[in-house]
Amino acid sequence: MSALTAPAPVQPFTLTDEQKALTEMVRDLLGDAASSERVREVMLEHGGFDQSLYDQLVQYGLAGLTISEEHGGAGASFTELSIVFEELGRHLAPVPMLSSSVLGTTAIQVGATPEQQAAWLPGVADGSTRLALAHLDPAGRLDADPGVRAMASGDGFTLDGTAGYVIDGASATHLLVAATTDDGLAIFYLDAEAAGIERRAIDVLDLTRPMATITFSGVEVAADAMFGGNASAALHAALTAGVVMLACEQVGGIQQILSRTTVYARERVQFGRAIGSFQAVKHKLAETLVASESARSAAYHAARMLAAHEIEELRIAAPLAKSYCSDVYEKASGDAIQLHGGIAFTWEHDVHLYFKRAKASKLLFGSPKHHRALLADVLEL
Repeated sequence: MSALTAPAPVQPFTLTDEQKALTEMVRDLLGDAASSERVREVMLEHGGFDQSLYDQLVQYGLAGLTISEEHGGAGASFTELSIVFEELGRHLAPVPMLSSSVLGTTAIQVGATPEQQAAWLPGVADGSTRLALAHLDPAGRLDADPGVRAMASGDGFTLDGTAGYVIDGASATHLLVAATTDDGLAIFYLDAEAAGIERRAIDVLDLTRPMATITFSGVEVAADAMFGGNASAALHAALTAGVVMLACEQVGGIQQILSRTTVYARERVQFGRAIGSFQAVKHKLAETLVASESARSAAYHAARMLAAHEIEELRIAAPLAKSYCSDVYEKASGDAIQLHGGIAFTWEHDVHLYFKRAKASKLLFGSPKHHRALLADVLEL
């Protein structure tokens, strides 16, 4: 069994002292480096990729957090990575952690040979490699046509086709490309600047999470660039990890939007009273608080099942967390806009940035409806 499928002890729900220290460290780092002003600058002027912040994450060992120490990483689990993602979501940090440190890294760890892992993972850990996974069906289906065809050519393959909705596809240094071959599905590792590759950033609702369309026209790749393991298992593991980490990121956004709205409700005075003293406002904030704690419980549970490799329980925990956290984030951000009044609709206010992240994240890796259907199938409902 691979490192990501072998059973491991389930970690306790409460954070350890080391995990609490990790939370404080990441929160302090992002508080200084991912301010609202900086996030806006990056999303408008740098294509949604903050190289400076990412370099700092690399220096702290966060880009390679789940990569083994023998490959230059920290050798931590998805529990620790979930802590990082909650803080990333709290600040809308425009860095390629989801694409590279979750989707790409997990796919390599599950589907690549030991020799390929030794060659490809150290670059992710030291920041010289940023991965983008070119196979993300908008509906979250693993059986969807990846859009790229690989034909045997000499000692290698030739890739042709188009992959859409590639997260951080325009800024990645290397691509993991899912393609159909005569023998079925395969995944290839290649330089994003290889001849025959055209990358085009696409318009997205959430400017802090850029996507791209990538076209392959006669791209030649060597035979050893193809994953030596099970490509379908690699894609499934990558998508599952992405779903869970996205749920943790959504929890961070929910917590931040609740905190900001609560502060505003205490400060905004109308009819001679702070609006937070009005019963209707109290009820909305209380409902958001209860829902946010439930969302955190669902996301944390899924992260711990992922870290413990409890595959059967994860089949329940992952779609439950994604569907519930998506719904709570969307409602919390929508309520925040209402409670902030007209100011929340202005470009200068940050609430709409969280609303857009909530809307975009709701559909990423499949809608809540899609994940509830998966959950119903697992539970035989």
